[in-house]
Amino acid sequence: MWDFDGTLFDTYPSLVEGFMNLSQKELDRSEVLNWLKIDSKTAFKHYGIDEDQRGEYQKLHNQYSKLDSRPFDHLEDVLSAVENNIIVTHRDKESTIFLLEKFHLAKYFKEIVSVEEQGFTRKPHSASYESVLKNHPIHLVVGDRDLDLIPARKLKIKTVAFQNQNIEADFHIDTYADFIPLVLNPLQATKQNPLDF
Repeated sequence: MWDFDGTLFDTYPSLVEGFMNLSQKELDRSEVLNWLKIDSKTAFKHYGIDEDQRGEYQKLHNQYSKLDSRPFDHLEDVLSAVENNIIVTHRDKESTIFLLEKFHLAKYFKEIVSVEEQGFTRKPHSASYESVLKNHPIHLVVGDRDLDLIPARKLKIKTVAFQNQNIEADFHIDTYADFIPLVLNPLQATKQNPLDF
């Protein structure tokens, strides 16, 4: 199971751009990025932005990400090596599908769960993960923030932290070139069937 923003696609530049536009202030981009990497709720609170503006933030972020965001290098190699890829994201489904199709990656995913759009509580609440588990066997969750991995740990699913050494995870990688040798191969050596993500 995969997070989208910052895990499959490098959308942080567009997240920052959307946040800067929303704030209507001159903010330090790297500081904004550090807060957003915790989570947007924390960033809103830190900068005194009302939660009522979340819809506008999503709209701005989605607009920028459609123009500028790209998948991380070597991602397609990883996706093609795995049988059952699922996305659980705070992003809306339309913009998620748009980006996957733009880069010809949609074919690798069995399901996309847009957490709030589908009525789930935002991560790190585990309801969206529990829903996926009813229909798909999931053995690994990949995310770039702790809020992506907390529900997996609660549900006893192995975790991979992507480009974030500062969060608890079973595996830490900085590039998807390392995913197959350092994560997939060791896990498959212990299982009979291909892994489902």
